[in-house]
Amino acid sequence: MTETKPKSKPAHAQPVLLSGGNPQIAKGYGDEPVQAYIAAMPGWKSNLGRRLDAIIVSAVPDVSKAVKWNSPFYGVEEGNWFISFHCFAKYVKVAFFRGTSLTPVPPGQSKQKDVRYLDIHENDALDEKQFSEWVKQASQLPGERM
Repeated sequence: MTETKPKSKPAHAQPVLLSGGNPQIAKGYGDEPVQAYIAAMPGWKSNLGRRLDAIIVSAVPDVSKAVKWNSPFYGVEEGNWFISFHCFAKYVKVAFFRGTSLTPVPPGQSKQKDVRYLDIHENDALDEKQFSEWVKQASQLPGERM
């Protein structure tokens, strides 16, 4: 009797989309897994992901990146994160982990004391100047250890 090995996914296979269209990307550190996540974001969300990533990198040129829990994370030092985003069916949710310390405070409330959200829907205008300012402020605060 011969043993058969499980087939691995071809290198070009598209990531699985989880509920709400969130890409399932393996945990990893650095730009490569983040870019894989962004590329797998469905429809208009991929362009938004590229914009968010570009603004974050422009505001914090030495930013650390990772994909954890099927979401890209950004931090000043690896393991301490200040921002993340996640795909939902009709919007992308940006999480500022110390959002209550930002000026002005981002609009989306959280059950977690310090976290604030920015929900971006398909036809929403993204205030890139304000977003960049929040990113700069957030990067100067203590990161969330995860």
